[in-house]
Amino acid sequence: MHNINALQALLQEPKEVMITTHHKPDADALGSSLGLAGYLKKKGHRVTVITPSDYPDFLNWMEGNDDVIVYSDKNDALVQRIISESQVIFCLDFNTLSRINEMGEYIRQAKGTKVLIDHHLEPENFADLDYANTSAAATAEIVYDLIKAMGDAALIDTGIGESLYAGIMTDTGSFRHPSTSKNVHLIIADLLQIGVQTSNIHRLIYDSSTELRLRFLGYALKDKLVVLQEYCTAYISITAEELKAYNSKTGDTEGLVNYALSIEGIVFAALIIDRTQAVKMSFRSVGNFSANEFARAHFNGGGHKNAAGGISMDTLEATVQKFESLLPQYKDQLQQAATK
Repeated sequence: MHNINALQALLQEPKEVMITTHHKPDADALGSSLGLAGYLKKKGHRVTVITPSDYPDFLNWMEGNDDVIVYSDKNDALVQRIISESQVIFCLDFNTLSRINEMGEYIRQAKGTKVLIDHHLEPENFADLDYANTSAAATAEIVYDLIKAMGDAALIDTGIGESLYAGIMTDTGSFRHPSTSKNVHLIIADLLQIGVQTSNIHRLIYDSSTELRLRFLGYALKDKLVVLQEYCTAYISITAEELKAYNSKTGDTEGLVNYALSIEGIVFAALIIDRTQAVKMSFRSVGNFSANEFARAHFNGGGHKNAAGGISMDTLEATVQKFESLLPQYKDQLQQAATK
């Protein structure tokens, strides 16, 4: 991680700044981006936030959301121009340029100073300034710490604080995950002090389901959940037709994999979804079994030790068969993890 002085020097004078985050942004991706954007605007910078795809409706309450540019083929020229004219490009909550699709090569070729702020394992070396911290619970935690380290904690108002809180709350599983450190609780205490309404943010994110989404959840758990007790593993597979039948929107499958992991005796869970262009996979684990290593070894993915993603270009059926066929070689590791 670079010294904070390098970032302070970079931001000493107002600049054209762009902030982006990963495909299908979650609360940490969008919250850290909009929180940072709010801070930089207070410092006099001209800031544009661009996401490489849409994101769930339950995140659209964040301050600055209305100004976010969502990349599409229709605004490709505009996005290219903004990237080329940006003097500083912040890349938040991802560490490989492939995570932002077409925008990745635009940023790789950009002349602006690239700043990485992230907490995932094994980053690609593309940034000029690197503020990655794999021990951080969320990218929003790192953003808060950077603002504080630059002596600007007083600039964090409720709008900025709400966005950062959303990122920290969701990436810690509402403060359940082992990544929930003393520093996390101290940050939350500071955010409470400035008036962040934590219970309201929890309601906006977790209690905003449509009736159809709840019926989809019930269907997935009743008819699509597969439990493999021998391997302490459970998974859910969803076809493209099933997504269409329930009018599934971005964010509707978020958190579904955690239900599989919540079963007693299960230490490894997967959500396998046919997204038409590819089969997308979410992995979760507990204890010493590394979801990250599994994803990297077999499904061109990665992430955190206990939370990772992957992708398959095979059919859904072939991907599920491959997933199941891999489990015997991990049987001892999985059973050991289940006994601890």
